[in-house]
Amino acid sequence: MSISEEGGDATVPAPDPEEERERAREYLLRALTASAKSRSRLARGLADRDVDPDIAAEVLDRFEEVGLIDDVQYAHTLVRTRFTERGLSRRALAAELRNKGIAEAVARDALDQVGDDDELMAARRLAASRAARMTSLPPDTRRRRLAGFLGRKGYSSSVSMQVIREVVDGAD
Repeated sequence: MSISEEGGDATVPAPDPEEERERAREYLLRALTASAKSRSRLARGLADRDVDPDIAAEVLDRFEEVGLIDDVQYAHTLVRTRFTERGLSRRALAAELRNKGIAEAVARDALDQVGDDDELMAARRLAASRAARMTSLPPDTRRRRLAGFLGRKGYSSSVSMQVIREVVDGAD
């Protein structure tokens, strides 16, 4: 006779803490094998898998202790690669760091790698590359499309307009 036939309450036994720790470790190792992730993102992954919050914090702390999770290094690497490879502005990078759960102080420190001159040069390089593919378009259309392109990369309107004037007006 089952519990439901008896009309009794079915209680699910609490998972063994050591088994839950092992499950959390396995998830973290799999997640970190693919690519580095922030502690916040990994904590969300553990929560999604219904790992006890105390055990999750304990395992995350241990991974930080041994250097497998390092938000400072992660933030610096993310800023450097996204700026170099995608040409994202500091504003766009700051938003991405926030979305990944990086602490504000850590994000500010990582964003200090990109100076005003670096950002302006990146915007010029992006705009020149994109403008080279638009030579058959009228100047107003090129300006409008470049403004949208740079805006999507997170560049301010003042930087965008300065660069667009240089690229479009310099080409005409």
